[in-house]
Amino acid sequence: MPERAGASGWTRPDLTGDLAGGTLRDIVLWPDPRLRLRCEPAGFLSGPALRALAADLLATMYHAGGRGLAAPQIGVARRIFVMDAGWKDGAPDPLVLCDPEILVQSPETETQQEQCLSIPDRPVAVTRSLRIGIAWYDLDGRYHLRDMEGLPARIAQHEADHLDGLLIVKD
Repeated sequence: MPERAGASGWTRPDLTGDLAGGTLRDIVLWPDPRLRLRCEPAGFLSGPALRALAADLLATMYHAGGRGLAAPQIGVARRIFVMDAGWKDGAPDPLVLCDPEILVQSPETETQQEQCLSIPDRPVAVTRSLRIGIAWYDLDGRYHLRDMEGLPARIAQHEADHLDGLLIVKD
């Protein structure tokens, strides 16, 4: 099991159950063409394989100091990402989103500098909707709908882009 303090210096939150024992994976770096592929549905994976993938994504995200990580960023072309908008602020709320779909985006936008674990040390100004409505399945197959705004909305949009092969940089 990875140490609680990752390479980033941040201390990852304690995770319970089968999400606690993830394996650190190498992060795929741009311009690797795997980052430009549209991913296949995650729901075709078996339950244990999906849980193992989610655990690996969380372990790798926390170790790298990110707030989100999508499966293609560790070389798996499946529609699943993890995010935790509050862990660096002491309010961890890890989410695992399988086969997510952004249903609604507000017309109000904001441009901010974003960073990407697959494109290290290259912040890019990106314009995103301030609010979104997003749907996904959890690891138990339950369907969720949530409205997000601010940082969580930005993270979810960034990670959802990865699932469609979209990056914050142009090739």
